[in-house]
Parts: sequence; structure tokens; C-alpha cells
Amino acid sequence: MGSETRLVDLLRGEIPFEEEADFDLSLRPDSGTSLGLVLVDILNGFCTVGAGNLGQAPIEPNRQISSMVEEAARLARHFCEMEWPVLVFLDSHHPNKPEPPYPPHCVVGSGEEDLVPALKWLEEDPSVTIRRKDCFDGFIGSMEKDGSNAFSKWVKANQIKTVSGFVSFQENHHSHTAFYDPLDDVSKLVQILVAGICTDICVLDFVCSTLSARNVGMVPPLEDVVVYSGGCATFDFPIDVARNIKGTLAHPQDLLHHVGLYMAKARGARIVKKVTLGSSI
Repeated sequence: MGSETRLVDLLRGEIPFEEEADFDLSLRPDSGTSLGLVLVDILNGFCTVGAGNLGQAPIEPNRQISSMVEEAARLARHFCEMEWPVLVFLDSHHPNKPEPPYPPHCVVGSGEEDLVPALKWLEEDPSVTIRRKDCFDGFIGSMEKDGSNAFSKWVKANQIKTVSGFVSFQENHHSHTAFYDPLDDVSKLVQILVAGICTDICVLDFVCSTLSARNVGMVPPLEDVVVYSGGCATFDFPIDVARNIKGTLAHPQDLLHHVGLYMAKARGARIVKKVTLGSSI
């Protein structure tokens, strides 16, 4: 553990990145603040102690994963109380469709593919869209047979916008603040806030693909991807375990959590250390 801590400290010194101290959601909805929340793979197979077949679920309580689940639940509760849009990705695989290089995991019907107990209530909330995916990358996993993309449709349908620095959105019969006026488009900033697991795999893949899609105009009006570091986690697979399993790579948790955030930042995401919530009244 000491050697890993030294490595993490060395890595943070060699490849540091800037985290924004606070992402403040405390403005009231009638002042025009809202954005979309994307939760990635916060399911039993990756988070619930002893539940996973892949080796990614912890075999004992894990501080980083437990904290991520708590933060995701806190954010989700606030967004749903505000009737702000939430998109939930769930890794879900059929037994006859492998996902190399990983062994079977989150197989439909196993329970691994289900939301963790702390987030199970999201299945019944009208602000929430659940998207099951059969690949690492939620953006690619949102591709439909007709070539359309469910994530792109979600962004467009919710019209997540900022007007002069304040975010607003409208969806179906729910609306908050004034409708968008092109004359107010001084600094249009369309945002999603991303949390989930694994920081360096599914979260990173989704963030990178979304940023690339944004850059070529595939996800209008999306412009800004914000990753909450405290709302992300990855799994821990120490070298002393991995070296005894042929073909298995070690996966030190804190080190690769940092690498995942660094890579997301390098690709153009904003990384925030803290998310402040306002009143839901």
C-alpha cells in the first residue's frame, strides 16, 4: 500500500491537472439554473460488495466506491426534486455476446446489471431516462439500428441550455425559467454533469466519445462536459493478486482513478472537486 501511495503521489506530481474547487448548483430554478446529470454504470456488478463476476465489484467495503454511490444518490435526489433531466447508463450483456477482453459480467437476469439499492428508486422517477448498453462506452451503446443515437436525442429533447451564464431547460410539459431567446445567447454553455464507475474505463470512454461528437456537431446543443471527481470511482485489483492470474492486468485504484480524470481533462472535460446543491424548494 505504501508503494502505491508513493506512486500516486509521484503521478500527481508528474501529470497534475486543475480541478475546479466548486460546481455550484445553488441558484434557484426560477433563476434559470439547471443541467443534465449522467450516471454511468452504478450497478451491483461493479459496486455492491460480493456481487460481481468480473472482479470489479469490491469483495469488502471500499471507501472510494461507497463515497461515489453516496454522491451519486445525493445528486440524483436533487436533480429529480428539481425535475431536471437524468440519464442513467447500465451495463447489460447477453450471455451469447461477449465483451473482450473481459469475462462475462452484468449478464441480463443475473442481478449484476441492476442499479445499486441506493439508486433503485430512479427506475420510477419521471425525470429519469434509463439506457442499457452492451459496451464500455455509453455514447456508442446509445446507437440505434437506424443510425440515430439515444444520447443525442436525450440532449436535444431536454434542450439543456445556458443563457448568459445561467442554465435552463425545457422538456415535454415541464419547463423552468424563461424559454430560450437567441438575443440572450451571449455565452451559450450547454452542460452535462457526469458521475459513475469506472473512472478510467466506462466514464472516460463516454466522456471522450461525447466530446468528440460535440466537436463535430453530432450532439447539439451540447457544449460542456463536467466530470465530478468525487462522484466517480474505479475498482482495485492489486499487483500481488493480478500476477497470479494469467492474462490479468493489475489495476491500482487510486492511481488509475487519477489517470482517468487526467485523460478526461486532457480531452476537454471540466473536472470539479465539489458540487454544491441549492434548495429544492
